[in-house]
Amino acid sequence: MVFDFLRTNKAQVTVPPEAKASATGRVVAHMSAGRVAWSPRDTVSLTKQAFTGNPVGFRAVKLVAEAAAALPLVLQDDSTRYADHPLVSLITAPNPGQGRAELFESLYGQLLLSGDGYVEAVAGESGAPFELHVLRSDRMRVVPGADGWPVAYEYSVGGRKHRFDCSGGGVPAICHIKNFHPQDDHYGLSPLQAAAQAVDVHNSASRWTKGLLDNAARPSGAIVWRGADGQGTLSAEQYDRLVSEVEANHQGAMNAGRPMLLEGGLDWKPMGFSPSDMEFQKTKEAAAREVALAFGVPPMLLGISGEATYANYAEAHRAFYRLTVLPLASRVSAAVGRWLAQFTGEAVTLLPDLDQIPALAAERDAQWNRVAGADFLTAAEKRTMLGLPPVEQAGGE
Repeated sequence: MVFDFLRTNKAQVTVPPEAKASATGRVVAHMSAGRVAWSPRDTVSLTKQAFTGNPVGFRAVKLVAEAAAALPLVLQDDSTRYADHPLVSLITAPNPGQGRAELFESLYGQLLLSGDGYVEAVAGESGAPFELHVLRSDRMRVVPGADGWPVAYEYSVGGRKHRFDCSGGGVPAICHIKNFHPQDDHYGLSPLQAAAQAVDVHNSASRWTKGLLDNAARPSGAIVWRGADGQGTLSAEQYDRLVSEVEANHQGAMNAGRPMLLEGGLDWKPMGFSPSDMEFQKTKEAAAREVALAFGVPPMLLGISGEATYANYAEAHRAFYRLTVLPLASRVSAAVGRWLAQFTGEAVTLLPDLDQIPALAAERDAQWNRVAGADFLTAAEKRTMLGLPPVEQAGGE
């Protein structure tokens, strides 16, 4: 019969082996697809992604570090502001390769990138330090003791390790400055950790834009063939010739804006960006603002559009110094000064000189005038309010 081939021969049917699988397997497999891929969160990877590979993160770190390192520092105690002191000389020329600004810029940079800053004091035979060096935080490891407090710092380079012991009871050779971290007892929290997701979004948007620009990755238009007698396709020779002509004369930055000459039967249909394409630029700007926010830099100072928090650039600049630079510089300089004071045994304080910060000149002038006009205050009280030692013992100024 004609339809005999439709009949099934049971003797020739191969029974598949029994397979056991969960009824939800397909659902689980489907839900696992499309998972968000974030960059690693270790210090080295974050530095590559957010500092060396991202212009917003790079400029934010440089802006904060350079501004804080450029602040003039003063050394004083309860009665004297020192112009000539061994610690002042040490901070001015900390080592043969760096000056004060370079040393503190490295220290602030390490704090911003990793959340930790380490300063090494090279002491002489007398025990007093004569050189200061900033060590890379990604190479340093804190060695905790039985009670949880650090007993040593281990610095690793190229498979070799050097141990800085701080359990002997003397002044430690390492000054460890760290940011606040609510979940870590030994290491600080980096602003990059908080900005990591925004950095990933910004980098992904940049890569998408780069792909869009490379050889018109998304076509700006379409060439439509309208052949005679309903013919809707080009011949192989016509297609190859059209493709080669477009690639040679109408793709790439050098051919931008060049007019296209179409022969009979070809029509140009321009295409614009879809709303979803335009959202990429807004997403990138929003991510840039979040990165700037994590570092405490007003987006206006980074040239990020769409930012109207401050009325003008001068107000944003003043807020940047008041809310970001000064708190960081005051905390770090106080920690370094307190550590160095242990070597000399003096009760001295290292702090920024607020009277020499141009961004705060208007505020300081107003404060000086307000304090000077307070007739109910004595001269000593006025100097104390301005952060100056008493006038009768200010011979060391």
